[in-house]
Amino acid sequence: MSEEIVQETFEVAIKNINRFKGECKISTWLCQIAKYIWYKTLKKEKKVDNISFEKLEDKIVSDTILEEEILEKQEKIEIFKKIQKLDEQTRDVMYLRILGNLDYKEIAEIMGKTPTWARVIFFRGKQKLKEEKDEEGM
Repeated sequence: MSEEIVQETFEVAIKNINRFKGECKISTWLCQIAKYIWYKTLKKEKKVDNISFEKLEDKIVSDTILEEEILEKQEKIEIFKKIQKLDEQTRDVMYLRILGNLDYKEIAEIMGKTPTWARVIFFRGKQKLKEEKDEEGM
């Protein structure tokens, strides 16, 4: 049954790729299609009698939102893992800016430096993270 659902999921996805808006990851979109097909299969086999398609769509939408939140949290974890690998000053500036939501003047006061220094260190930290992301994508 799972093989049939996977096959049908990709058939539906290929036929409807033009409807994919890119508002979520393609994996989330594929999971949404697979869930719909699975529920449809269960209904055909009369294992689920009381599921209305409106409730099903609501469930799929809420599951999709949950999956997106999980993916977002995983992305945040990955970013913080990468920040943790930076040198101590850069890491401190990144944390103060991102988590502390402080402006460069406040960061400069804490670190005993100038706002320009804080801005440059933050920019360089972002560049290092971006370079690392680009290297992973290759």
